[in-house]
Amino acid sequence: MSLIQHGNADVRYQQQVDNSVHYVLPFIETAMPVTPDLRIMEIGCGEGGVLIPFLERGCHCVGVDLSDDKIALGHEFLKQYVDAGQMQLINKNIYDVDFLGEFKHSFDLIILKDAIEHIPDQSKIIGYLKNLLTPRGQVYFGFPPWYMPHGGHQQTCQNKVLNMMPYIHLLPNFLYKGLLRAFGEPQGIIDELMEIKDTGISIERFEKIVKKQGYQISKKQFYLINPIYKYKFGLKPRKQFAPVAAVPFVRNFFTTCVYYTIKVA
Repeated sequence: MSLIQHGNADVRYQQQVDNSVHYVLPFIETAMPVTPDLRIMEIGCGEGGVLIPFLERGCHCVGVDLSDDKIALGHEFLKQYVDAGQMQLINKNIYDVDFLGEFKHSFDLIILKDAIEHIPDQSKIIGYLKNLLTPRGQVYFGFPPWYMPHGGHQQTCQNKVLNMMPYIHLLPNFLYKGLLRAFGEPQGIIDELMEIKDTGISIERFEKIVKKQGYQISKKQFYLINPIYKYKFGLKPRKQFAPVAAVPFVRNFFTTCVYYTIKVA
């Protein structure tokens, strides 16, 4: 069966908060100070837990998500900040003309946590974000490299064998889909996993896009054991060994998570 956080919004929210407090915000602070004057947007904010430590610092935050159900849950979890006017939760596509009209060059920090690997045409969105950044703005990305053991998000499978099976997402499409069907996965989950197979992103392709779109990398950190694995699998987070992190392509297979901040060059 799938992990508890996939079906329990309260658990998922608390994990988002804890991960952001102990890993996301400290990493971002190595690239820029997190002060109350910052305006921050998270794309794919879900229930909004990642933004909690930034709200506690006094930052003004905007959370955007295409799921109206998750935005509704965010209003419940973040009610005190929404009521105080410190937080906005928006169910909208950032490409909408009225969104850009309202928020053009508005944000000092844009967060995409476990989001970029789900978005089609990643070059387009990374380039587009320049329209939403202030002159001092930076963008944070946290994502699993596609070739890593669970880069296909197969941990969301309902079958308890499949959701622990590494590297199966690297099978050719027809074999992967056939395996999922053979183990009885619902069509909805199969469709989601096949979509991720289309949008999964490697370290090298991400860095190539960043450079092509006129950014420079300000900070990066690779993890051998993703910090969120302490919730999923009870594993202690561990940074990637420097010699492994330095080997292009090969590092993708043994790096379960990468953090980046980028800024306009």
